[in-house]
Amino acid sequence: MTEDAITQYLIDMLAGGHFQIADDNTFFFHDGDDKFPFATIVTKDNEFDNASKLDRPGVFRLNLGVGKETFRALFGEQPAAPDYSAIDTLMPHPLYGKMYWVSVINPSAKTFERVKPLIAEALSLARSRKTGQGGHAG
Repeated sequence: MTEDAITQYLIDMLAGGHFQIADDNTFFFHDGDDKFPFATIVTKDNEFDNASKLDRPGVFRLNLGVGKETFRALFGEQPAAPDYSAIDTLMPHPLYGKMYWVSVINPSAKTFERVKPLIAEALSLARSRKTGQGGHAG
């Protein structure tokens, strides 16, 4: 999957939300508050987040905030630290895994199919937080 194809998928899914590009990274919001994205696509390392080695040519990382139960079903109660630079591998986010964020670098079409329900969950959780219906990721 390309970064553009994933971006378009997320935009199509938003239906009323929006996205914002900052420093070549894309942040996807379920509404206009611009406070907490439910998904991001990051394209480069910074001083705080460099475990994924995103400075490699053509490399990007898709990040999603999922629920605690989903996160634990994917990775267990206390996930071992993976190789955060591995391509096409669903893993806890290198910094925000403790907040139940997952990530995948350059997902293949097969992996992206596995990620689609996680995107839907992330969007649903963000919407439920906004309406005060609970469902928080923490």
